[in-house]
Amino acid sequence: MKPQPGNLVKTAEYKYETKALFRGYNMRVLKIDLASLSILERPVSKTMKEKFVGGKGFGLKLLWDAISPDTTWDDPENEIVIAMGPICGNTNYSGSGKSLVVSLSPLTGIPIDSNVGGYFGPFLKFSGFDALELGGKVGRDSIIFIDGDEGKVQIFEAPEGLESDTHILAEKLTRAFAASEKDADLAAVAVVSAGRGAEHSRIGLLNFSLYDRRRGGCRVKQAGRGGIGTVFRDKGIMALVCRYSKLGQDDNHAADPATVQRLGLKLHREILREDDKQCKMRKVGTAHLMEVMNDYDLLPVKNHRFGADPEAIKLASWVWESRFSQGLPDGCWYGCTLACAHAVDRFELKTGPYKGQKVCVDGPEYETAAGVGSNLAIWDPEGVLEINFYCDTYGVDTISFGTIVGFLMECWEYGILDARRSRGINLEWGNWRAACEILHRMAEGKDFGVLAGRGTRYLAQYFVEHYGADPGLMKDIALHGKGLEQSQYISKESLAQQGGYYLTNKGPQHDEAWLIFMDMVNNRIPSFEQKAEALHYFPMFRTWFGLQGLCKLPWNDIEPADNAKWEEPSKVPEHVDNYRELYTAITGEPLSRTELIRQSERVYNFQRVFNLRMGRGKRKDDYPPYRAVGPVTEKEYLSRAERYDAQLKEKIGLDPSVMSLAEKIAAHRKYREAMYDGLVDAVYKRRGWTPEGVPRPEHLAEIGMDLPELLEVVKKHV
Repeated sequence: MKPQPGNLVKTAEYKYETKALFRGYNMRVLKIDLASLSILERPVSKTMKEKFVGGKGFGLKLLWDAISPDTTWDDPENEIVIAMGPICGNTNYSGSGKSLVVSLSPLTGIPIDSNVGGYFGPFLKFSGFDALELGGKVGRDSIIFIDGDEGKVQIFEAPEGLESDTHILAEKLTRAFAASEKDADLAAVAVVSAGRGAEHSRIGLLNFSLYDRRRGGCRVKQAGRGGIGTVFRDKGIMALVCRYSKLGQDDNHAADPATVQRLGLKLHREILREDDKQCKMRKVGTAHLMEVMNDYDLLPVKNHRFGADPEAIKLASWVWESRFSQGLPDGCWYGCTLACAHAVDRFELKTGPYKGQKVCVDGPEYETAAGVGSNLAIWDPEGVLEINFYCDTYGVDTISFGTIVGFLMECWEYGILDARRSRGINLEWGNWRAACEILHRMAEGKDFGVLAGRGTRYLAQYFVEHYGADPGLMKDIALHGKGLEQSQYISKESLAQQGGYYLTNKGPQHDEAWLIFMDMVNNRIPSFEQKAEALHYFPMFRTWFGLQGLCKLPWNDIEPADNAKWEEPSKVPEHVDNYRELYTAITGEPLSRTELIRQSERVYNFQRVFNLRMGRGKRKDDYPPYRAVGPVTEKEYLSRAERYDAQLKEKIGLDPSVMSLAEKIAAHRKYREAMYDGLVDAVYKRRGWTPEGVPRPEHLAEIGMDLPELLEVVKKHV
């Protein structure tokens, strides 16, 4: 049956008053309990706004209130929260279309947050809500429809036989809930969905659709990390749909719209003038990093063993530029001049249930091209695109998937896996069809695909218990922190980046701190104290984007022409001041550089205490696998032997000429692990935490987060 509101079985309905935002806020939350099918509004208190700001902050606060320390990811009490910040939805300033999704992660058991573009978040906000809470579970697959035009929320049973694969579902529901087949009406509908891969794995993502008028169909952006799509399908949600057709230039009802326009125009001109000279985001997006990372020995190759490969030229930015469609920039929200979200049209699939069909592939972005390309020694762009498409439509995180398959392929090389254990899948390096076969079996809920979908941490332990794998080797080469797979940068030669990955609250995701160039290439932060300062400032500043509903890319992937002349150019200070001014122009509230960081500190420390509340969040949880720190195997050492031998002599004071290879590897390990410990000490001190990584009560008081519920948790650990 073709899904249409008129022929779907409605199980619940709620009508609400639509009203204009005031200075970026609705001051209300939409809460849906799927178990009871109840729909209600909740007010946002003044305290919640002041302490948590919006976006990620609102998501964490609402999740904290909903669950207990004993809640697991698949309990009905776990929630998915989609929240927007006060700047979200602004169509004048590039990168203002982000929303944040928060839930307990199936991979880590602690809160995960994932930012995402697309139209759903802004549409939800303009429909009347600063956040959407989804709790409970429903017995039958359901579709939730939020109609911002008419002020109503409806829940429908999904019709029998409705496909969950995103490239089909998003199209059907967009057309089903649009007012007409006119482009303007189709573009007023946004869909959130997962897919069959999310149903049968712990690495499911959420796809946020947008109707692309130039293509005449839907594209998607992803809230990719931590398995939120898995939670989504476990709750019985097939899709969220939001309709909002009244989009205007100032739907945030800013305090000073003229300043918002002025700042947006300033950035617009800067992007058009400088982008081609800098990162070429408008032409290739983040894929421009492929050759850059390869040149600096930072590109993940064969499960992060190596940082470069001569074959990498086959996945260079110009290869993707030649495939990206239409020769025009692709944005994921209105008004973004940076427009880095590219796609490949009419790509013909070679495997799986859609073999022979021509589809639109969203990307690849750098993390995908590196994760399922170079990291697997897959140098065929066609193979990368095939994996990219199926990950998206099945609802599978490409970062986790690439890291998992890299681990599996290395285990195959060592003989830990064979054809019998992999159920006939040949996991030799470079076999992109094998990676696709894992995806297809994952979507089918079948044998090795389901096992792979449990995540790297689970697999490492499984191979020890069932296949007699060496526990030390498994611990060293399984690239995860807290259970979340590491994203796709080689961190061996950047102590600061090791911290940027593993001193995060949620696990090794690069969106908190990307310090490789500051640390390794430019040597701007040589001391522990300087690294600790960077690992304070940059995670806090990047957290701020997630509070406001902003994309970070217009901050530092485009820079003013004279940025190098400023003090601390790595912070792009002119842009920092732009953001401060933008926040004030929308909210009417002044914001100093100090208070900007303080807003983030409150939420960041709240998340740390949240982890403690869930039984994690101490020093032992912040250690990386050794593969992220230094050479595990002889092959790794020999690939950089000259560099490593020089370090033995210059940094450690040993003579490599009289040492065996095993002794060299052991000496490096002792030194590098001690360096990481020194970094942890310095970072914790700078963040106001104890040597065990617990926020001190006096620090919480200093930043205005000495809330009784937080003090109750931390006092158990200090």
